[in-house]
Amino acid sequence: MSKREPRVVIIGAGVAGIATAVTLQKAGFSDVTILEKGSDVGGVWHWNRYPGLTCDVPSQLYQFSFAPKPDWSHVFASGAEIQRYLHGVVDKFRLDVRLNAEVTAAEFTGSGWHVTTAAGGELDADFVIAATGVLHHPFIPDIPGLDTFEGEVVHTARWRDDITTAGRRIAVLGSGSTGVQVVSALQRDAAHLTHYVRTPQWVMWAPMGLPQPALAGAILKRVPLANRALYEALLQGSGILADIVTRPSWRRRVVQEYARLSLRAQVPDGVARRRLTPDYQPLCKRQVLSGSYYRAIRARNAELVGERIEQITPRGIRTADGQEREVDLIVLATGFQTHNYMRPMNLRGRDGLSIDDAWAKGPRAYRMTAIPGFPNFFTVLGPNSPTGSISLQYSAELTARYIVAWLKRFRDHEFDTVEVTEDATARFNDDVAAALGPTVWNTGCNSWYLTDEGNIDLWPFDRRTMTKLLAKPELTDFYLK
Repeated sequence: MSKREPRVVIIGAGVAGIATAVTLQKAGFSDVTILEKGSDVGGVWHWNRYPGLTCDVPSQLYQFSFAPKPDWSHVFASGAEIQRYLHGVVDKFRLDVRLNAEVTAAEFTGSGWHVTTAAGGELDADFVIAATGVLHHPFIPDIPGLDTFEGEVVHTARWRDDITTAGRRIAVLGSGSTGVQVVSALQRDAAHLTHYVRTPQWVMWAPMGLPQPALAGAILKRVPLANRALYEALLQGSGILADIVTRPSWRRRVVQEYARLSLRAQVPDGVARRRLTPDYQPLCKRQVLSGSYYRAIRARNAELVGERIEQITPRGIRTADGQEREVDLIVLATGFQTHNYMRPMNLRGRDGLSIDDAWAKGPRAYRMTAIPGFPNFFTVLGPNSPTGSISLQYSAELTARYIVAWLKRFRDHEFDTVEVTEDATARFNDDVAAALGPTVWNTGCNSWYLTDEGNIDLWPFDRRTMTKLLAKPELTDFYLK
């Protein structure tokens, strides 16, 4: 019997989608189409273009194993440089990406998938792979009066290049990495900047603006083995980070003390330091890195406001203490609806099962990549993915190779449909819940890692465990037809 070529649709052209498409291509699969809702590739690095945008992962680690880039301009790359890198990877491997093709519906037909886009396009596929990520649905806070504000309002994930910030009175809402970065960037030229922070973050000092020496990039480019060795060393380093966040140890205590030292050293004034001191353990939330935030927020033209926002008025923001501050521009650094994944698309699996019904008690998957009731459907960087503790590129490539193993079996006519069992998914999620107990994310903070149901949506194991679990399919965990 001759082999058959599976038709594959990948949803999303960010880090996960690009990693998956290239991995499939290298495995010999050619009928692969990426559908991307944006006007360009890059995912989060396309949607986010706000001032000060910088990756908080060292550049030499934030790249694909199959597309090394030794010549980064900075130790921590800017968003624009990362987006150019991702665009270059798509061009180099000639990936079939259809832009402005938002998937509105995907329905399992009994033997495959029928996919519909917002523009009316339709595709039939044997497999659908959701590489939609978590940072693409902006969260807009429900603040009374927001629609009455007479100035400009912009979310950092929908920044407009025509916005003028110099000489203006700016309010920034949100205290995560984005809020810290945008405050640091806008404070210098603003007439006045007010940072509204109900819960301060631990901000570790790091040289985020440090250039990478051109000589180092040239040497790494000339000696590929040295570049590969550096990449592998950084991967091992990320393993140490995974150990720090997943298990109580002296390493965790050292890193947490460094966070406290960063605050003490940069904010000598006791009153200001108390206002900037969080009431939870360092690392409980996604850790914020900055070399300039504490200096920026202590500048004469900056102010930190911890009072609850009561209302936005036509000309400013009024807080619970009755004080109203007039502003010209409101910047919402309020993050994302991080647990939507492929929603709000109308995704329906076997017997018309909707993803909303399947996830009525919160997002769940088998080993980050398979969902009961959804045959021939996989996710890359799906539920429980290791945001912040293990390289996303490594995780995406590993998951893609796992999917390749299934595609090869399909190509060899070993099955027509594959679907993970409910029992296998429940066992995995029970293991995840137990492993999350000693993690730092479970020490009592309200972070975007938590789902609406109060579950921690992260990977609680180390990189070795991930590699083992995704090394090859366990056939007994799946229905094959």
